[in-house]
Amino acid sequence: MKKRHSAEQIVTKLREAEVDLAKGKKIPEVVRKLGISEFTYYRWRKEYGGLRSDQARRFKVLERENARLKKLVAEQALDIAILKEAASPNC
Repeated sequence: MKKRHSAEQIVTKLREAEVDLAKGKKIPEVVRKLGISEFTYYRWRKEYGGLRSDQARRFKVLERENARLKKLVAEQALDIAILKEAASPNC
């Protein structure tokens, strides 16, 4: 079963991991304590490392908006291509 974490939860877990790592714990025991895999830890660190909770939330909102806009552009490009094909005299 996949668990979804909010951006705030991810940033919080990364901060916990930083504290534990600073105390001398190793990555495997830190990720076990957080309940995530090493792969997930490194992926999160790459994506969210250095962000504050509010920045991570804003980042996710912008990602969703960007995906929505990309979809709109793709749909418009398809509509334009269909209209051009319908308007061409070679039909």
